[in-house]
Amino acid sequence: MTDMTLPRPLNYIADEWSEPETIPSAWNLDPNTRQPVHPMVTTAAADIERALVHAEKAYDVGTWDDDARRERAEMLERVAANIEDRIEDIARADSMSSGVPISVTRRVAAFLPARVRSAAADVVALPRMRQLAAGGRDVRLFRLPWGPAAVLTPWNGPSFIPAAKVVSAVAAGCPVLLKPSEHAPGSAQLVVECFVAAGLPTGALQLVHGTGEVGASLTSDRRVKVVSFTGGPGAGRAIARAAAEDFKVLQLELGGNNPVLVLEDADVDVAADGIMEGLTKLNGQWCEGPGKVLAHRQLTEPLLAALEQRIAALRIGHSLDENADLGPLSNEPHYATLLSRIENLRTSGARISHPAQLPDLPGFFLSPTVASGIDATAATAELFGPVLTLHSVDSDEEALRTANQNPSGLDAYVFGTDTDHAIEIGSRIQSGEVRVNGAKLADLGDDSAQSFWGTAGIGGHGPAESVRVFCGDRVVGVDSPHLPI
Repeated sequence: MTDMTLPRPLNYIADEWSEPETIPSAWNLDPNTRQPVHPMVTTAAADIERALVHAEKAYDVGTWDDDARRERAEMLERVAANIEDRIEDIARADSMSSGVPISVTRRVAAFLPARVRSAAADVVALPRMRQLAAGGRDVRLFRLPWGPAAVLTPWNGPSFIPAAKVVSAVAAGCPVLLKPSEHAPGSAQLVVECFVAAGLPTGALQLVHGTGEVGASLTSDRRVKVVSFTGGPGAGRAIARAAAEDFKVLQLELGGNNPVLVLEDADVDVAADGIMEGLTKLNGQWCEGPGKVLAHRQLTEPLLAALEQRIAALRIGHSLDENADLGPLSNEPHYATLLSRIENLRTSGARISHPAQLPDLPGFFLSPTVASGIDATAATAELFGPVLTLHSVDSDEEALRTANQNPSGLDAYVFGTDTDHAIEIGSRIQSGEVRVNGAKLADLGDDSAQSFWGTAGIGGHGPAESVRVFCGDRVVGVDSPHLPI
């Protein structure tokens, strides 16, 4: 299990693979053993400039007639086929960088070709020019790529998030500058290799590695016209401030402490099963996961007992162990942050429950944890791990008010046996998506659209992402002296 070597990080700049710079005394570690895997790397300022020059040179509004769209879709189909050939490589890289069990990362990797093919279908199905009604005059609406796009992705979705963002931008026609997290460079690199092998147009995709400084160099540069970022609120605010200088188009998914409302009529076992699925999915390291549970007072203790029972039954082990239910946390800084947040909850008076058995390994392992017995106003920070807080409320309306006092804006959960009532409560929660009686990851339905409300970010997810985020409208047509003004 421990002989897996992640790909050595390489940049892909100006259509060529090249060596990045090594950061002295910094290593990417195996989260299972804390052993070094490869040196952490960054990109020199001169190479960042070279990538920006190439992206600007590559940008062209281009032709988006039927033949051109079909040709781009065929290229994306080749990308999907390449990914299919490397699903096991991608799944193992994901598991070794995120700590998520291989049984889960295989399912995630297996979904990547479908995501790429969805973008290919959008390219064919969505015309980039249409005639507008204009009293017989020739007036056309064009949907055109904004220009060079900086795509910054996190370590918790090391292959899926880069693949989804890159394919949307490439489908739109934006030259892409991808910077994955310095904690998970390998999976994104494998995805880029699949794109490159499909025969991309020159400058369509470049890969640069590094820390937040490299990301800041990209997002603050005037040649970048659109930024798509998933990550923490601090970095998101810095990007928004930099983007304000030239009013870049932004898609920022920043997460939050997502509320879970366990209504008075909820089935405790259904609620416990759903919360546990959300608590342990991707080792709890996902921005849409449950964070703050607001349960009717009479259900709090039974729910806590049900969660403890389920946590104690988990098998925590090496991320490449086929039988593991949960692996280690991804990296040392995140592990330290989460331990600190748990200790802060304890200091605030919370009862800390973490009944799972940890493996005899030196990695970043943590039992799923429930902190109970403190006021909900003391639990507002996003935990981003297998940790949640549990609070008692006296009514469904109180749960709703408490959820909206510090809204996450991203996701929320409602558990109740009266579905109509649960959906009505859900419609009043200030979040972009509210799941009733479950905590799955896939979209709730066809054409699901999710906005990032409040501090959760700017923009959202939705159908035809390439057109929504990476294209702008341009109206071109014949004017008329008969218009009213």
